[in-house]
Amino acid sequence: MRPLPLLIVLLMALALQACSREDFSEDEKALIGQLRLSQLGPLKPDPSNAVADDPRAAAFGEALFFDTGFSVDGTVSCATCHLPERQFQDDRPLARGIGTTDRRTMPLAGASHGQWFFWDGRKDSLWAQALGPMEDAREHAGNRVAFAHRVERAYRDEYEAVFGPLPVLSGLPDEASPLGTAAQQEAWDRIGDDRKTEIDIVFSNLGKALAAFQRTIVHEETRFDRFAEAVIAGRRPEGDAEFNSLEVEGLKLFIGKANCIDCHNGPRFTDEFFHNTGVPAVAGLAGDRGRAQAVEQVLADPFNCMGPYSDAKEEECEELRFMVRDSPEMEGAFKTPSLRGAANRLPYMHAGQIATLEDVIDHYSAAPAAPGGQSELRGVIFTDRGRAALVALLKTLD
Repeated sequence: MRPLPLLIVLLMALALQACSREDFSEDEKALIGQLRLSQLGPLKPDPSNAVADDPRAAAFGEALFFDTGFSVDGTVSCATCHLPERQFQDDRPLARGIGTTDRRTMPLAGASHGQWFFWDGRKDSLWAQALGPMEDAREHAGNRVAFAHRVERAYRDEYEAVFGPLPVLSGLPDEASPLGTAAQQEAWDRIGDDRKTEIDIVFSNLGKALAAFQRTIVHEETRFDRFAEAVIAGRRPEGDAEFNSLEVEGLKLFIGKANCIDCHNGPRFTDEFFHNTGVPAVAGLAGDRGRAQAVEQVLADPFNCMGPYSDAKEEECEELRFMVRDSPEMEGAFKTPSLRGAANRLPYMHAGQIATLEDVIDHYSAAPAAPGGQSELRGVIFTDRGRAALVALLKTLD
């Protein structure tokens, strides 16, 4: 047989390669299409936060975010754990402020699209979430009255431009809080109810300004998005949008046999819900029940959507009103994190229990019993190439 000219051989090889990279079924294309960042859409309004999209509130919130003056010793700000240059997280297995917490810092890009906040969802709005670390003894370790004094000294104009006049703070102690030290709690108990409400309004407004800033922290387009847009448009991906065969294989696994898309779906690669995936406990830490222990916390939170400091009407608080309250599936369940940027955000899981992406895939493959509750994992056997393919895909989301 006469050998084919080299040029024809090369063209045939390229054609076969192109087919292997773009040969997706219509069902696969539909799944790929819903993962594109372009499908995320604009942020929904937050009825519980009247200044959620006020640029003045966002500017005020940005100043608060980087101000260490809102901590007990002037060393900790929100940015201490949420580092802008590291996807607004800190690369630590456990967050560290004044002390060390028992959970990992979550990244902030796109977080405002979620319904529940923290790994266990114990807060139902971004502004309520922002308040938690400020009084946590392991994080900012601050207190409400001290925060109000700080605003009066450093941010009166910025605060009043957004929220109106600050209350009169004369006669109040330097420090007081219902959640602080014993001395701070005693000082709080001595404050009259009307003045407590005034302080709580200032405190909640700080959270609302911080949330307005955090709503401006968004995901950036990635190689995956450029590839997916080309696939959906029927175009051949070009430049860095072109996937190699391993990345295509990883994508097919992700939306197919590996079942990753069951929880990591939508443009943020998360269903924004809670799942028990059998993640091991952390030696030295108390057992963590995840979502199961958070339900009562969010219901009792005075800063929740239906609380007195929310700007929402009760009927606008659908997530809180109709949330799952008593289900065995919530035991040991944690929020599904976004996979955008995850390849460069190790370690993994809610307390950094798993070191690398390869280890995460091995964990999902082995499907170990959960330390509490019932794991949802059923186990998928991956070849070495399959594991490498999934890792290659996840790197396209950086």
